[in-house]
Amino acid sequence: MQYLPNIIFAILLIGMVGFFAMNIRKMIRNIKLGKKVDRTDRQPERWAQMAKIALGQSKMVRRPIAGFLHIIVYVGFVIINIEVLEIIIDGLTGQHRIFAPFLGGVYDFLIATFEILAFLVLVSVIAFLVRRNIMNIRRFLARELKGWPKNDANYILYFEVVLMGLFLTMNATDLAIQNGVLDGTFTSEAAMHYVHGKMVTGSFPISSWMTPWYSGLSLETLFIIERACWWLHIVGILIFLNYLYWSKHLHIMLAFPNVWLAKLTPKGQFTNMEAVTAEVKLMMDPNADPFATPAEGAVDEMPASLGASDIFDLNQVQLLNAYTCTECGRCTAECPANITGKKLSPRKIMMDTRDRLEDVGSVINKEGEWKDDGKKLLNDYILPEELWACTTCNACVEACPIGIDPLSIIMEMRRYLVLENSAAPNELNATMSNIENNGAPWPYNQQDRLNWANEI
Repeated sequence: MQYLPNIIFAILLIGMVGFFAMNIRKMIRNIKLGKKVDRTDRQPERWAQMAKIALGQSKMVRRPIAGFLHIIVYVGFVIINIEVLEIIIDGLTGQHRIFAPFLGGVYDFLIATFEILAFLVLVSVIAFLVRRNIMNIRRFLARELKGWPKNDANYILYFEVVLMGLFLTMNATDLAIQNGVLDGTFTSEAAMHYVHGKMVTGSFPISSWMTPWYSGLSLETLFIIERACWWLHIVGILIFLNYLYWSKHLHIMLAFPNVWLAKLTPKGQFTNMEAVTAEVKLMMDPNADPFATPAEGAVDEMPASLGASDIFDLNQVQLLNAYTCTECGRCTAECPANITGKKLSPRKIMMDTRDRLEDVGSVINKEGEWKDDGKKLLNDYILPEELWACTTCNACVEACPIGIDPLSIIMEMRRYLVLENSAAPNELNATMSNIENNGAPWPYNQQDRLNWANEI
């Protein structure tokens, strides 16, 4: 029975981490449904960009208040998780604060740092809850943030409040036990287990203010509270870990590879389609014979689709973008089409792409392979009206804190509408006809272009 808690903890840890790994494998499989794209060029620039944007949070601070609060939560998340390593080792070995005797003063410094960060994270998360639910900020009231997306953001914030509260309560009751041992109030062997040598283990600048709340409680009651907080804290972290897969907070893991794989070419430079480029070169080559038969053994490969109508037509980086989207809405807040009341929301483009990707993954999970469900990303999730509202200004790409590119998906779907369905808006069709017939976008014969000069 002595080792029963350790065995239960080991089974819980292995099960939860294994379930998380299984879901991550599904996500990687879904991303690989897209077309391969080579983003391994200019690696020094990519590492520098990742260090600046993903690690350094350089784009977050463009909105100073929200950016500063996010950095606190981000740093707190990274550093406080160092203590999770100790909790896991304690849970597997049955020890208590196993690193304390070896680290000495360094351990005191670390615990103090964790506590201060936990308190700052708690304050920041409460501020985020106020911003999302009370301040009526426009980008948090958009139509795509109704229902689950809105609740998801709040669930994460509630999670963090509870986890930080459990962490500080665990330390406060731990300190109460240690103080009781040192002043002779508690003398049992079990209580002595909480003290290394003749000094309090750890420095508790925040929870020491909470310790008086538990004065007068018996040793047994303090043990129950401390152990309950310990178990709830680590189980909560493992639940949070597995919740990430279904949450917008998956960006905690994916932001770094997403930024590393982001485009380094100028934002206004669009990719060319190889099939179309080859046709144009053939047309422009005076020595080419368009009626010539292919060389013997040549493979005449045609693209499966000109542009994109579904997630299979997008590349793997675009699908990674969809999973990485934080749904913060900075892209939509900067979008001139959205500001003027158009249906387009770059955030919704990414959310819809992820929804479609997950729906396709669900079919594969159920059937063992992909079987057409009769739906497409285009029309069933994203409407042409949204696509044609885009001005291709790249404001959304510039605004994204982690290098997501909604415009590339919009352009691929526009290409499909034009090249596969001939479904461009009337204004665009008229413009292209004028260019074809008159060499200019205006409906005037070339000989009549200077008639305006005679009217002056």
